[in-house]
Amino acid sequence: MLANSLKIIVPVVAFLTWSAVFTVDERQEVILFQFGEIIEADYEPGLHFKIPFINNVKKFDNRILTIDQKPERFLTQEKKDLIVDSYVKWRITDVVQYYKTTQGDELTAGRLLYENINNGLRDEFGKRSIQEIISGDRTQIMSLMTQQASQRAQTLGITVVDVRVKKVDYPERVSNSVYQRMRAEREREARDFRSKGHEASERIQADADRQSSILLAEAYRDSEIARGEGDASATEIYAKAFNKDREFYKFSRSLTAYQKTFSNPGDVILLEPDSEYFRYFKDPSGKKKK
Repeated sequence: MLANSLKIIVPVVAFLTWSAVFTVDERQEVILFQFGEIIEADYEPGLHFKIPFINNVKKFDNRILTIDQKPERFLTQEKKDLIVDSYVKWRITDVVQYYKTTQGDELTAGRLLYENINNGLRDEFGKRSIQEIISGDRTQIMSLMTQQASQRAQTLGITVVDVRVKKVDYPERVSNSVYQRMRAEREREARDFRSKGHEASERIQADADRQSSILLAEAYRDSEIARGEGDASATEIYAKAFNKDREFYKFSRSLTAYQKTFSNPGDVILLEPDSEYFRYFKDPSGKKKK
């Protein structure tokens, strides 16, 4: 009998004990309710107790969260359409106020928060031209929006950490026209660069051809000078040698002539027997016979 009772009592006690405790993570904010009324909030991380079936607990993420809505269309000072893609980083700072204004729903909080931010962005973009937005005012806009959104978000129990504009673009129909103009401009610049490059290439080629012609002419001149000087030196040497021993010079020249004339076995020459050409054949001394 006792064993059967324990089988019933132990699970009931364990269930009641489990129902009477709850844990709070350091990444969470917790609200304790009693019959739907807020009793306590802002619990420290750790283990806490509640009355089973009377109290209930709701937990909320207190880390930095991100809302990334779809891009919105804004008008600039010149009444030009721009598609602005932005996101917001936020966190819960007053969990009770957050629950009262949003019922703890992140989607509701994001919608209310983004309505304020979009209104601010619309006002800021409407004060500026496209050139000002693109050239550097975007950083100033994001800083202003972070401050303004944080002030407005206090009523939601939220602190806005950062507001960022990811991308600013023209509508698709305008973008195509802009891209075509940009492409035409880049093609014009490319043609200009090619034209200048071709001109520079022609100029370099002409200069190289001119220098080549000059170098060849100078080389030919130097070679002719060297050849002339060599011929002059040779002539001078021949003249000096001839003057030293004219008979030996004649003999040497005759041997050279014989060698060139009869270099091939089939060579034939017809001359008179007493020709001067055979002078050294008849007499090695080269004396003429009377």
